[in-house]
Amino acid sequence: MLRTALRNVLAHKARLVMTVLAVCLGVAFVCGTLVFADSSAAAYRAAASKNFADIAVTVSPKDPPPGTAANEHADVLDDALVRKLADVPGVAAVRPSVDGVATLNAADGTPLRADKAWAHPAAAYVLGKDGKDSRYPLVKGHAPTNGDELAVDSGTAAGGHFRIGDTVTLATDGPVMTKRLVGIVTTKDPRVTAGGTLALFDKATAQHLFATPGHYTGIDLSAAPGTNQFELSRRVSDVLPADRAEATSGSAQAARQATNVDMQTRGYKKLPMVFAGVSLFIGSFLIVNTFTMLVTQRTHEIALLRAIGATRRQVVRSVLWEALLVGLAASAAGFVLGLGIASALPDILGTGADPLPRGPLVIGPRSIVAALGVGVGVTVLAAWLPSRRAAKVAPVEAMRSAEQPPTAAQSRVRAVAGLALLVLGAGWLISLTGAKDASEENLQNAMLSCAVLVVAMIVLAPLLAAPVIRLTGRLTRRFGVIGHLARENALRDPRRTAATASALMISTALVAGLAVLGNSTSQALDHQAAAGLGADYVISTRSTMTGIDPAAVQRVADTSGVRTATAVTDSTMVLGGSVKEISGVDPATVKDVMKLDLTSGSLADLGPGRIAVSSTIAREHGVRAGGKINASMGMGPGRDFKQYTVVAVYKDNPIAHDVLGARTEVAKNSFLPDSVQRILVRTGSSAVSKNTEDRLRTAVGNNPLLKVQDRKEIVREAAGTMGDLLTLMYGLLAIGVVIASLGIVNTLAMSVAERTREIGALRAIGMDRAGIRRMIRLESVTVAAFGTLLGLAGGLFTAWAVGALANGAMEQYSLAMPWGTLLLVCLASLAIGAVAAAVPARRAAALSPLEAVAEA
Repeated sequence: MLRTALRNVLAHKARLVMTVLAVCLGVAFVCGTLVFADSSAAAYRAAASKNFADIAVTVSPKDPPPGTAANEHADVLDDALVRKLADVPGVAAVRPSVDGVATLNAADGTPLRADKAWAHPAAAYVLGKDGKDSRYPLVKGHAPTNGDELAVDSGTAAGGHFRIGDTVTLATDGPVMTKRLVGIVTTKDPRVTAGGTLALFDKATAQHLFATPGHYTGIDLSAAPGTNQFELSRRVSDVLPADRAEATSGSAQAARQATNVDMQTRGYKKLPMVFAGVSLFIGSFLIVNTFTMLVTQRTHEIALLRAIGATRRQVVRSVLWEALLVGLAASAAGFVLGLGIASALPDILGTGADPLPRGPLVIGPRSIVAALGVGVGVTVLAAWLPSRRAAKVAPVEAMRSAEQPPTAAQSRVRAVAGLALLVLGAGWLISLTGAKDASEENLQNAMLSCAVLVVAMIVLAPLLAAPVIRLTGRLTRRFGVIGHLARENALRDPRRTAATASALMISTALVAGLAVLGNSTSQALDHQAAAGLGADYVISTRSTMTGIDPAAVQRVADTSGVRTATAVTDSTMVLGGSVKEISGVDPATVKDVMKLDLTSGSLADLGPGRIAVSSTIAREHGVRAGGKINASMGMGPGRDFKQYTVVAVYKDNPIAHDVLGARTEVAKNSFLPDSVQRILVRTGSSAVSKNTEDRLRTAVGNNPLLKVQDRKEIVREAAGTMGDLLTLMYGLLAIGVVIASLGIVNTLAMSVAERTREIGALRAIGMDRAGIRRMIRLESVTVAAFGTLLGLAGGLFTAWAVGALANGAMEQYSLAMPWGTLLLVCLASLAIGAVAAAVPARRAAALSPLEAVAEA
C-alpha cells in the first residue's frame, strides 16, 4: 500500500501540483502572519529598548529626596568618578554617557518621524583612548567637536535627505537649534535600527542639554574576562556614595527593561495573532476542500482496491501516506514562501512618512509548529475524513457512482446544528447591544460570538447554496443554455460549492464588518473633534513632558490675522486610582476657543480648588455641579490628595480632555512648572490658509516638537489610529482574499478534470470553445457571488451588533454605511471569481471533443 501511495502521488502530476499548491499557500498564509506578528513585536520591543549585551554594570544617579534639585543630585557622575571606577578590580572599560532626546526636521523643514515617541535618542560622542567612540563608528565626515556641530546615523541621513555640510534644525525640550552636519555614523542601538533617528553632540554640548556641565547621565562598565557581573556590581557599589548613586548589573537592567517593554508593546502582538487565527481558518478550508475533492475523484480507484482485496484500513492508510508525503513537501515550500510574505508585509503596510519598525525576521517554534500543524496535520486530517467515508462505501456501489450525496438524516443533523449555532451566536451578539462600554470583557464576548456566528454560517452554507444560487441564477438567464449549465454545475455538489465559497465568505464578512465599524467610528471621531473646537488652529506639543516657549504665545498673538491666542497647560490628575488628563485654561477666553456643551454649572467659577469635569468622569465618580471630589493634581512625590469642588459638568470633549482647571493652578502642577502645552488660535476671518499656517509655524520657530494643525488636520489625526488599524487589517485580509481566489482556481481546475467527458460531450454536440470558457467563468462568478452575499450578510449584522459597544463608549457613534467600500467589495469579489476561472476555463476549452469523450 505504501508503494501504491507513492505511485498515486507521481502518477497524476497535474493533480499533485494543485494539491501541493493548496497546502503550500495555506501554510504560507499562516506562517507568514505568525512570523510577521513575532517580528513586529520584536521590532517594537527593540525600538523601546537599550542594548545591554556588552554592559556588565551601569552606574546611575539615584532619585533625589524631596526638596533636592535633580541636577544637583546627579552631579556625582563626573570625570573623577569615571577614573575611580576604572581602578575597580574586574573593570575592563569605562564608558560614560550623556543620553537624551532630540527631534529633527528633515531637509525640507518637516518634522522627521516626530510622532514616534521612541524614535529620537540623542547622545554625546565621547572620545576613548583611541580618539573614537566605539559605540558609533564613523562612516563619513568627522565627530562633532563643538556646539555648532552634529552627527547623525546613516538611516537618519537617508530619511532626512541630509548631506555632510547641511544645516540641521532640531529641538530637545525647548527652542529650536541649528547645527551643521559634520559626520555620519553607524550604530547597533535597536531604537535606531528599528526605524528611529540618532543625534550625536560633542560631550560639552550634550552635558549642557541633558545633564550639567562636566557631568554624565550614566556610566557603563564592561567586565574583564572571568569576572562575574554581580560580583563586579557589588565592588562598584562599595566605591559609590550610597545616597547619590547606585550600580545595577546589565542582566538586571535587561530583565527590568524587558518587563517594561513587554507591557508597552503587548498590544502589538494581539492584532496579528487574531489574523493568524483567521489565516489558519482560511488556509485549513483550502486544504480540506482540495483533499475532499481529491478523494471523491478517486472513489472508483478506491472501489477497485477494495474489490481486489484491500481492507478499509489499508485503503485509508494509503491515502494518509499520500497526504503525509504531500504535506511534508508542501510545508517546507510554504514555510519559505511565508517568510517572503512576512518580510514584505512591513513595506506593504507601512508608509514612507510612517514606517513600521524594522528588524530581523523572528522564526519562533510557534511558526514551525504551525507549518507542520497546517501542512501535515490539517492535510492528513483533510484526507482521513473523506477517505474513511469512501472506504465504507461498498465496491459495487462505488463503481456505479462517483458521487455520494448526503443522506436526508445527515442534512437534518447539519440543519439542526447550524441553526443552533446561528441562534447562539446571533443571540449572544444581540445581548451585547445593551452594553454601556467597550470593556475588555465585552470585546472578548463579541469576538467569541462572532466566531460562533462564522461557524454557523459555514455549517449552514451547503444548505443555503441551492436557494441562494437559484436566486442569483436569475442573472445568468440572459446567457441562455450556458448560464443554465453554469448554475447547475454550481448546484451539482452544494458541499463543494459551500467549501469553495467559505474562504471568500469569511474574508468578505471581515472586510465588510471592519469597513462599517471603521467608517462609523471615524465619523464619530470627526464629529467629536470638530464639535469641541472653537479655534481655527491648535499649536501643541507632542507630549505633556515638553512645553512651548512661553514667549511664543505672545508671538503667535501678534501674528497677522490672529484675533485670539489662548495658552493651555496640560497635566494629569489622579481620580479614584486612575490617571486622567486635565487642561488648564483661562476662564475668560475658553468659550472663544472651545465649544463646550455644559450640562450643569458655569466655567466662570473655575479657580484654585475648583474644576469642571466631563460627563464620563461625573458618571464614574457620581458627582454633579456643586459636588466634591478627592483628587491629586500632577505626578511625582509630594502630590497630596485634596478635595476639589466641581463647578461644572460638560459633555465629553477631546479638546478639553477629562478635566478643566484654572491655568494658574494647573501650570504649578505640570511636568514642567509654568509651562504651556497648547495654544488655541482664533483667526480674524475664521478661515484657514497655507499662508496663515506658515506664519504660525514661523512664530513658534519651526520647532519639530510642535504641531500646527487646523480643524481638518485635528479630525484626521483623531481618526488616524482607526485608519492605521484598518490599513493593517485590510492588508492582512488581502492575503486571505488571495487565498480564497486560489481556492476557487483549485476547485475549478479539479472540477474541469472531473468533468472531462461531460465537457467533451458538450463540444461534440456543438458548443464552441468560447461557450465552454463562458460557462466555467459564469460558474466561478456564481460561486463567488454566493460567498460574497453570505459574507456581506454576516459582516453587516456583526457590525450592527458590535457597534453597540462603540455606541456605549462614544456618545456620537452611529451606524454609517460606507456604500462605496461595500460596492467595491462586491465588485472585487465578483472580479476575483472571473479572474480565478481564467486558467481552468482555458484548459476546459482546449480539450479535444473525441479525446475527452473517450477518456475514462
